[in-house]
Amino acid sequence: MNNNKQLPRSTPEKQGMKSSAILDFIEELEKEKIELHGFMMLRHGHVVSEGWWAPYTSELKHMLFSLSKSFTSTAVGLAVNEGLMSVEDKVIDYFPKDLPENICKNLSAMKVKHLLSMSTGHDVDTTEHVGSQSEGNWVKGFLELDVEHEPGTYFVYNTAATYMLSAIVQKVTGQTLLNYLEPRIFEPLGIEGATWETCPKGINTGGFGLSIKTEDIAKFGQLYLQKGMYNGKVLVPQEWIMEATTSHISNGSSEEIDWQQGYGYQFWRCRHNAYRGDGAFGQYCVVMPDQDAVIAINSGIDDMQSVLNLVWKHLLPAMEREVLPDNELVYGELTKKLLNLKLPMSKGSEYGNTSDISTVESKISGKCYNLIDNELGFVQVSITFEASKYELTIVKGDGEHKISGGIGKRIEDKTNLFGDASATSSYGYWNHKNTFVMKLQLIETPFRYTLKLCFEGNKIEVMGEVNVAFGNKELPTLKGELPLTK
Repeated sequence: MNNNKQLPRSTPEKQGMKSSAILDFIEELEKEKIELHGFMMLRHGHVVSEGWWAPYTSELKHMLFSLSKSFTSTAVGLAVNEGLMSVEDKVIDYFPKDLPENICKNLSAMKVKHLLSMSTGHDVDTTEHVGSQSEGNWVKGFLELDVEHEPGTYFVYNTAATYMLSAIVQKVTGQTLLNYLEPRIFEPLGIEGATWETCPKGINTGGFGLSIKTEDIAKFGQLYLQKGMYNGKVLVPQEWIMEATTSHISNGSSEEIDWQQGYGYQFWRCRHNAYRGDGAFGQYCVVMPDQDAVIAINSGIDDMQSVLNLVWKHLLPAMEREVLPDNELVYGELTKKLLNLKLPMSKGSEYGNTSDISTVESKISGKCYNLIDNELGFVQVSITFEASKYELTIVKGDGEHKISGGIGKRIEDKTNLFGDASATSSYGYWNHKNTFVMKLQLIETPFRYTLKLCFEGNKIEVMGEVNVAFGNKELPTLKGELPLTK
């Protein structure tokens, strides 16, 4: 490894990898309409392939969702190595002030290692209950729940268990996970600008909420592949790496499903003796010890198994032990492909001519529609057209929120409609004389919103959907009208 912030680069063939296999992988992704945002493949410590689908770029951070869990596990390993805690410690011993009046036998028996291996003994995921605590005390919410099974005997994927690990790390170190990992892992790996969401009590959420770049994920995977060594220094003890990536509990028996190969300490075992951290909607850090390879991926998909299937189909068999002869023709094709990746843009059905569209736009541009009470809390909406751009303005109780986009082309901007300022890439088009369609990509997340603004006389109806979601993908329909003029 070099001492630069970037990983070293190489051609695939010099690292025993076939360019043709990577090209086949990318082309089948596109053929199957599998929406990747960023991809990086490492072999023998070198980046042999990388690409981002515009408007995503290498410089943008991306939400990791549950891939955050593997970083939380690493923090626990470091705290254990520093003698601050043990995986054999009982969970209740850390939170004497938050315990329920009656402590059941199974809760009393729960140890840190059970939090790590998702074997707390709960019958179902506790996360929804924990996050809905009116006092914002997530620890108390976790500890007050029944524990139906003996810890260590029953696997349930439980994001709140990872939050408890974060709370324990903060308890024993006096620092948040993010601050604790910064000098120990992030700085040595050259990971800059990482952010991590917190609970109402200021504890990093642990099981989700970390945002870093695709290459940062690759560096983390390389650290694990090298058993904790990076640039000649031991950052994580080898013993912890081995322990964390070994299966501690069974989670199924299918030979075809990568989610049923066993679970370690916040790492999933995979087929082909690989292991991974992963997060919702297609965030992956796949470590392949037998092939000396790492694959880092960000995406916005529902079917996460489909991506791993293509990794095993195309990339895995193409890794040879020896250096391969240069294949300049195919490598040139691959390079050109990777430099020109972009998410497809919708056009809709062609409507009218330029003068027709201009007439419609001039009638509605800048006019403010009052919305009927709705669960989103939106009060007013207006859209302004100028040249080949538009600007949507939504008024909520906390003020105005604007989203800018291009007509038939992407325009990048930021909006605070979703809380903190979010980087956006948006475009729109008319697909009917009364319907304007907006595509809003939040380019540090997997999410893409489609909004349809339907105008009829003095009324407006706004319908929408999101590409991926934990629940309903359809947004509430908003209805409104122009205020009466005297």
